[in-house]
Amino acid sequence: MGTYLILIIPVLLLSMFVQWRFRDKFSKYAEMQLRSGMSGKEVAERMLQDNGIYDVKVMSAEGQLTDHYNPASRTVNLSTDVYYGRSVAAAAVAAHECGHAVQHAKSYNWLQFRSSMVPIVSISSNLLQWVLLIGVMLIVFNGPPIVLAIGVGGLAIITIFSFVTLPVEFDASKRALVWLKNNRGVMHTDEENVQAKDALWWAAMTYVVAALGALANLLYYASMLFGRSRD
Repeated sequence: MGTYLILIIPVLLLSMFVQWRFRDKFSKYAEMQLRSGMSGKEVAERMLQDNGIYDVKVMSAEGQLTDHYNPASRTVNLSTDVYYGRSVAAAAVAAHECGHAVQHAKSYNWLQFRSSMVPIVSISSNLLQWVLLIGVMLIVFNGPPIVLAIGVGGLAIITIFSFVTLPVEFDASKRALVWLKNNRGVMHTDEENVQAKDALWWAAMTYVVAALGALANLLYYASMLFGRSRD
């Protein structure tokens, strides 16, 4: 338990701080209305057109923070606040999700690698909780470590996936910010661009702490496994 606390507590505290800053920033920039008056939907459609992408639809998705690009259906899905919003935050999020569409169109290697991992990560995530529970119980009662080893393998896959996600997210934000800066029809001032960069930076940090959390979890169960193997 001591090892678990040492690994997890710092990451948990960091995650709470990042989530708070992320939500605080987005709430702030959601109140900053774009001088261009464009909605998130309009920003997304223009960015797609400027990149020669005409087979991707921009759609509204229910909920908050549900924004995502779906490469299978070729859709940019924007939460209601972003889709209809005319704020700096809405423009930044819309452009970021279109950044993923641009990655897809240009066969960005990290996105392709991440997409290829999705099926196995989905399977691992669904079964992992039970595998780890059974594996730990077997270890406690001096049973064979094979089940826990399978669980650690599943955690390793999820951890790799979390770290592969980082360049994908950072690159999408970079593409979004470059486009926004070069397109004065969307953001008229340097201040708006700075605000968009700040918003996307804190959004990216949520993926960083998620990756660190996955790594800490992996290290904890791995230490349990290898400690048992040495006994």
